[in-house]
Amino acid sequence: MANSIARTLSPGRRASLDGARGHAASVARSLGWIALPWLVPVACAVLWVLGSHYGWISAQILPSPTLVFDTLGSLASSGELWMHVSASLSRIAVGFTGGVVLGLLLGGLLGLSRTAEAYILPSFNAVVQVPVLGWLPFLMIVVGIGEPLKYLLIGHAALVPVTLSTLQGFRRTPPAYLDVARVFRYSRRQTIFNVVLPSAVPVIGTGIRLAFTKAWLTLVVVELVASSEGLGYLIVYGRQLFQLDLVLASVLIVGAIGYVADRLLTILEHKLSPARLA
Repeated sequence: MANSIARTLSPGRRASLDGARGHAASVARSLGWIALPWLVPVACAVLWVLGSHYGWISAQILPSPTLVFDTLGSLASSGELWMHVSASLSRIAVGFTGGVVLGLLLGGLLGLSRTAEAYILPSFNAVVQVPVLGWLPFLMIVVGIGEPLKYLLIGHAALVPVTLSTLQGFRRTPPAYLDVARVFRYSRRQTIFNVVLPSAVPVIGTGIRLAFTKAWLTLVVVELVASSEGLGYLIVYGRQLFQLDLVLASVLIVGAIGYVADRLLTILEHKLSPARLA
C-alpha cells in the first residue's frame, strides 16, 4: 500500500519521502546504539528491585535498593561520604599523575632509543610480572602503611600500561610520516613533537585509560588493607559491621567515579587525536 502510494508521487516528493525515511532510520539506529550499553545495567537493577520486593534473596545478603540509597543519603548529609571520597581522590590524583608522567618519560625513552630499550626493557618486563599487591609486604616494611605506600602502589599500577603504550605508540609511527619529516628537514626535536608524538596519541590515550582503571582498582584494594579513611576503608568497615547496605553504597560510589573518570579521559583522548590536532 505504502509502495503504491509512493509510486504515484512526483520524483521530488518521492525523493523527499525517501530522505525522511532514511533520516528516521538513522535516528533509530543512533538511539539504539545509545540505549544498548544500558540494557545490562537496567536489567540488573530491575532484577535487584524485584528480588528484594519478592524476597528472592535474603535482605541480610542483598539489601533492598531503598535501604542502600537511604544509607547513601545519610552518608552524604552527614559529610562522611565527602570525607572518604576526597581522601580517595587525593590519593589517586598524586599516585596516578606520578605514574603517568614517569610512564610517558620512560616509554618515550624506550621508544626513541634502541640502546635504552636493550638495557632497560628486559628488566622492566621482569619486574612488571609481579602483581602490584605482591609489592605490598615489602613496601610496608620500607615506607610503612602511611600515604607514601598508597602513592607508590597506585603509581606503579599506572606506570606499566602508560610505559608500554607509549613505547608501542612511538614505534608505530607510519614510515610515510617520517619520510615527510626528512623531506622538510625537521630536526629530531621537531620530528618527535610534530610527527611521532601526535601519531602516538591514540595508543597513549588508550594506555592512560587502562592505567586509570588499574590505579583506581589498586587504590580501593590498598585502602581495604591499610587505611583508616577512603572508599576502600568504607567498604571493609561495612563488611566488618555486616552492614551490607553500607558496602553496596560504597561500591556504587566507586563504580560511578570510575565510570565518570573513564568518560572524561575518553573525551580528552578524542580532543587530542591527530584528526583534532590537524
